[in-house]
Amino acid sequence: MAAVFTAQMARRRGRWRLYVVLFNTPAWPERDLGGGAAVPAVQERSRALQALGYALIDGARWEWTEDSETPDDPASAVLLIASVTVREAGA
Repeated sequence: MAAVFTAQMARRRGRWRLYVVLFNTPAWPERDLGGGAAVPAVQERSRALQALGYALIDGARWEWTEDSETPDDPASAVLLIASVTVREAGA
């Protein structure tokens, strides 16, 4: 069975960024998806993953979670983070 990873997408400083979580590595593969408030389309996310060398696991769906800009501050801005399970492309 091929290794599975988690890809995440979040908006930070006005720009959407997609990255693959790779523990025990100094840097994670990352792609800038551009600025603006609109959430990048699923097709854009898939293309960005492909450019990084990853693909969605069959049947995987993006899930959204809520976090805060400043932990433990109820007045803090909300951060939305999308995540999905991926594998290396071609694996």
